[in-house]
Amino acid sequence: MVSSPFETPKEHVETSPSVADEVKQTTCYMCACRCGINVYLKDGKVRYLEGNADHPVNKGVLCAKGSAGIMQHNSPARLSKPLLRVGERGSGEFKEIEWEEALALAVDWLGTVRRRDPKKLAFFTGRDQSQSLTGWWAAQFGTPNFAAHGGFCSVNMAAAGLYTIGGSFWEFGEPDWEHTRYFMLFGVAEDHDSNPIKAGLGRMKTLGQAKFVSINPVKTGYSAIADEWIGLRPGTDGLFVMALIHELLKAEKIDWDFLGRYTNATWLVVDNPGGADDGLFARNAEGAALCWDSASGAAVPASDIAAKAAVVGRYTLADGRTAVPSFELLAKRYLDASYAPEAVAERVGIPADTIKRIAAELAEAAFEKEVVLDIPWTDWAGRHHDRMVGRPVSMHAMRGISAHSNGFHTCRAIHLLQVLLGSIDCPGGFGYKAPFPKLIPPSPLPAGKSVAPERPIAGMPLGFPLGPDDLLVDDAGEPLRIDKAYSWQHPLAAHGLMHMVIHNAWAGDPYPVDVLMMYMANMGWNSSMNVTGTLDYLTDKDPETGDYRIPRIIYSDAYYSEMVPYADLVLPDTTYLERWDCISLLDRPISSAHGPGDAIRQPVCKPDRDVRPFQDVLIDLGGRLGLPGLTEEDGSPKYPGGYPDYIVNHERSPGIGPLAGWRGAGGEQNGVGAPNPDQLQRYIENGCFWTHRLAPTQLYFKHSNRNYITYAKQMGWLPTEEPITMQLYSEILQKFRLAARGHGKVQPPESERARVEEFFDPLPYWYAPFEEAAVEGQGYDLHAITQRPMHMYHSWGSQNAWLRQITARNRLFVHPKTAERHGIANDDWVWVISHHGRVKGQVQLMHGVNPETVWTWNAIGKRRGAWALDADAPENKRGFLLNHIISELLPAREGGHRYSNSDPVTGQAAWYDLRVRLERCAPDEAEVTEPYLEPVQAPAPTGERPSVLRYGADFNEAPPGAPGPSAPRLEPMEWLGNRHEIARTVAGVADGHGNQKRGQEAAEPDADTAHQVKVAE
Repeated sequence: MVSSPFETPKEHVETSPSVADEVKQTTCYMCACRCGINVYLKDGKVRYLEGNADHPVNKGVLCAKGSAGIMQHNSPARLSKPLLRVGERGSGEFKEIEWEEALALAVDWLGTVRRRDPKKLAFFTGRDQSQSLTGWWAAQFGTPNFAAHGGFCSVNMAAAGLYTIGGSFWEFGEPDWEHTRYFMLFGVAEDHDSNPIKAGLGRMKTLGQAKFVSINPVKTGYSAIADEWIGLRPGTDGLFVMALIHELLKAEKIDWDFLGRYTNATWLVVDNPGGADDGLFARNAEGAALCWDSASGAAVPASDIAAKAAVVGRYTLADGRTAVPSFELLAKRYLDASYAPEAVAERVGIPADTIKRIAAELAEAAFEKEVVLDIPWTDWAGRHHDRMVGRPVSMHAMRGISAHSNGFHTCRAIHLLQVLLGSIDCPGGFGYKAPFPKLIPPSPLPAGKSVAPERPIAGMPLGFPLGPDDLLVDDAGEPLRIDKAYSWQHPLAAHGLMHMVIHNAWAGDPYPVDVLMMYMANMGWNSSMNVTGTLDYLTDKDPETGDYRIPRIIYSDAYYSEMVPYADLVLPDTTYLERWDCISLLDRPISSAHGPGDAIRQPVCKPDRDVRPFQDVLIDLGGRLGLPGLTEEDGSPKYPGGYPDYIVNHERSPGIGPLAGWRGAGGEQNGVGAPNPDQLQRYIENGCFWTHRLAPTQLYFKHSNRNYITYAKQMGWLPTEEPITMQLYSEILQKFRLAARGHGKVQPPESERARVEEFFDPLPYWYAPFEEAAVEGQGYDLHAITQRPMHMYHSWGSQNAWLRQITARNRLFVHPKTAERHGIANDDWVWVISHHGRVKGQVQLMHGVNPETVWTWNAIGKRRGAWALDADAPENKRGFLLNHIISELLPAREGGHRYSNSDPVTGQAAWYDLRVRLERCAPDEAEVTEPYLEPVQAPAPTGERPSVLRYGADFNEAPPGAPGPSAPRLEPMEWLGNRHEIARTVAGVADGHGNQKRGQEAAEPDADTAHQVKVAE
């Protein structure tokens, strides 16, 4: 048959392509949600990621971050070999070395420190999710100088909750989405906990029975879909909440039964001004707190369920002392006119009528829409309840309120509001995630008072002080830790002060260190306050000796971040798809309010580079150093199989190890049991996770539910079967205040007494953020804050080739009225100026922001030479970093002393206290961000690095002999590039209020990704 000359050759279409030759399951690492994922592999290479439909966290949903994990795994910025610095610090001049040489060097440096003075090692880690290992390793080494990411992210959240209700927001609690009738979200950006919150909001919205109120200075993400947005001034959340409490108390819309049963509202507080017992609880000879029994007219143990305990009044104890119920002190404070809506409205930036209406709506939801479940349960005292009755008001909060110097008391105030409404761990309220609730506060105490060569410290470096006696200070009251955690400056620093380590080590305050070891902590850029200052600290030398003031820096990361060039020794980590990890109940599990859960990551593919998981390296170093717990009696390594060996066989206490599932010799036990050699295989067979569903009778009132408490004790989460009494009034805080007044054997230095007296109030109160108070009247008329976009997370996401197509530069978002007041128009370049410095960025007008606030996306801006980005990448030129103008120190006080820019109770970094003014750039100033630092030298790539990444282009290759396509084909990256332009055009049309945005920029392709993404002609 003769073909027609006009016949077009047929294109081969593969209708049943082979997607993968195997599928493995593991846990995502693109944010802190820890979702389950299915990894499709072909020829050992990752081809596709999807959500695991059986996983309890995401139930099959996978967000943009998770899907883009492919490009995280294939990032051109991946390190490929151990590196030894050969040039000056910061130059990026390294030579590649073999692992044996790298480990020998690390052992030499670390071993010398351990033999001389172990505290001269400062070991600080970022968002590594393996703190139970790294903290334990530091304890075995013998240094108290360990901390992690939480000190500059969420310690206010954690400490305030754990010292108040025995649990906290964020990863350790969640709203009862199914039953809530009123949901309040405080300061949560959309990148954090995104899948669970999105799913919860979707469920809540679908049910259509709850109001969603978002309290945030910025209307993005979650706030944009809220039923009501409360755009208050940054740092005033606590004042807003206390005004709500004022209204509820005035109307007596509080849950009296809940207060009497589950809190210390009835506990008697001694009123003895000047005495050593003033403000402490009255106790009997056995140490039990007392209440006043109105029936008998006497003080009896508060645990006496037959007592008719008074909540107000003044009573004389048997020994002649006077005492009042703690609730009376609480009511007296918040009923004061200074907390009335009219008194706080101007400062908060919310009309008084709005505050009153929100309070009324809370009361209506709690008391007129109560949720009743026909589930019988028994409380700790043996009292049987036919039903579970809930106050369906739920709340959730995060860094937006935590990252202020008044954040501890603000977080406590939110919990106080919940407790007054009776909405803790009840149907429709806030729910604890296992292993919480814990004792208030939980154990252990921080260790490190005694440090000796070649000896471990007496416990874990991080913990929860019960009073001044537990601080890590010397006989003169001076700090024993390099970051000054657990000192009189920051007594309840439960996560340490990572943001102060480099400054203090450089300054030798309170002493110098010999080795600084860090993991996944980009302290050379977006994890530091005062970036240029921090880089100076890292490179500064002693003028007399010529040696660096911080002698040795060991750093581990998977990528060439801005911190890598400042290390002396670089230990390259794997990506999360190439290693074992443990998402443990000892650390940050995947539990829900419905039951405990933990998970693993398994290596789904092998590294194609000479890299090793940091956890393996740490265990190897521990064995080589001869650390207790990491070596056998004969000196051989205790965990020769590395981290998976540790996960299976390590026991923190008898029968309790990193993983709770399939314990015991045959895997028949959960929670507590002997190590099971097949435990990891059992996890793999079950999707890489383990969960336990609580019985209906255990689901609520876990703080007082006998059935649950018995289970929690069996699991090792609670030491006894006693109930957990919520602490409205904190005796622990009062103990610090008494020490400041001259009582007790451990007292603060004279210079710290006034500070401790002021901020260790046993009841939450509000005070102006420190920087705001320090620069008042100096012309810094605006607040400046950052948020993270939903599709990115820290530095990890903003170097990702796919995610960069969504956001490759950041703008300074300004309210139109604010811009008009400053003579600024859309697209103008401006200087953002603080008391510390200035940074340049481009303006985008936006109605959805508090008019006294400007904001931007965080961690988009990058330093040239880092992350394998092109020299002309928009992140380098048009991405700016507010961290440049945030100081790690507050302005000097009288006498010249400068405190850390942190919360005085916990040491939480006060990122969001920043005050600025705006100046429009001159016409001749280049449209490039400043400070525009010199590029760092990147290590030579191990192979050819393409200018355009086309991941997946080879997936569609036709089989041999098949005719080629008749038309050019869009490759996956190019298609995404077009999608990017469409998405940007849509996003550029209007903001949340229908206001025109960006004009030409919204209609034309942006050059942002031209160096990396080729848009099809």
